[in-house]
Amino acid sequence: MHTVINYDLPMETITQNEWVVRCAERLRQRWRTVETLQLEEVAMVMWADVHLRCMEPCDAAAQWLKPVCIGHN
Repeated sequence: MHTVINYDLPMETITQNEWVVRCAERLRQRWRTVETLQLEEVAMVMWADVHLRCMEPCDAAAQWLKPVCIGHN
């Protein structure tokens, strides 16, 4: 089942599920070979972090990926 996300919603109205799906989509840009379910599990762990949860999902994913991207160069 694929979730349809309305990207025009303000952050205050984004549900946990929507946040996780959007975050996982951003993580997919970095890890194309990882299964969607696994990326959503990572996004759920990220959701548990209050600092990341307060961010837009794409921004939270970018922030979380920084150490990976720096170490990858």
